[in-house]
Amino acid sequence: MKTIVIGVIGADVHAVGNKIIEHVLTEHGYNVVNIGVLSTQEDFINAAIETNAKAILVSSLYGHGEMDCKYLRENCEEAGLSKIKLYVGGNIVVGKQDFKEVEQRFKKMGFDRVYPPGTNIEDAITHLREDLGE
Repeated sequence: MKTIVIGVIGADVHAVGNKIIEHVLTEHGYNVVNIGVLSTQEDFINAAIETNAKAILVSSLYGHGEMDCKYLRENCEEAGLSKIKLYVGGNIVVGKQDFKEVEQRFKKMGFDRVYPPGTNIEDAITHLREDLGE
């Protein structure tokens, strides 16, 4: 069973979506470590190290995900997590922006998958299976 760390980054408190993601991932056979809301990059990284996680799913709804996620890939690598898969989704930028541009910015930041608001969690599960070789 592969371990996935999930949580809500920054000063964001959207707990309902986070719980839904946890439930669906668990139903699909993943060991989910939910670090909850108001989480820092260090919280995600420490949880991933402690549990030997294969992926980190960062959720953000309040629009400041871009700022909160900056340097996450570098910080993961510095902590010895160079192979971990990074996913981010939700309302991750301020205002209405072209999602293709947003996606490219996050990919340049080192994220493997980037999801717009309203993405079905099943899409992420399909990608997890592909990315983790299941």
